[in-house]
Amino acid sequence: MNPVNLESYLLVGAALFVLGMVGFLTRRNMILLFLSAEMMLQGVALNLVAFARYHGNLGGQVLTLFVVTVAACEAAVALALILMLYRRRRSLDVSVWQDLREPDLEPVLDEEPLPAPPPPAPLPQLTVAGEEPADTPRETTHV
Repeated sequence: MNPVNLESYLLVGAALFVLGMVGFLTRRNMILLFLSAEMMLQGVALNLVAFARYHGNLGGQVLTLFVVTVAACEAAVALALILMLYRRRRSLDVSVWQDLREPDLEPVLDEEPLPAPPPPAPLPQLTVAGEEPADTPRETTHV
């Protein structure tokens, strides 16, 4: 059986990194940006493991363990931040958050307008205390 050579692993790792970079640069949704950054980290981790295996040492695997650990911590913090930002503005579009820029930078205007948010669903209303509800005849069934 012919083992897979180093170049194959490096190509897959580079493809993961490039796909993640393209996704990070072209998407506006915060969750997709986060997933694209994770894809870039996984591409780097695959290259580290491939080089470590090729050179016959464990340095790449140890560094990959650190990368995966930091990625897990980053995932928890990023998802908490995304939830808090969504609660405040009800949108995950990064163009909504222009006010988080540095004070000396001018906001960037998007050519593509955001779609109108859907109207909120009406909440159920209770009857006013003291009023009796309208009488509705009930059918009685005998068993």
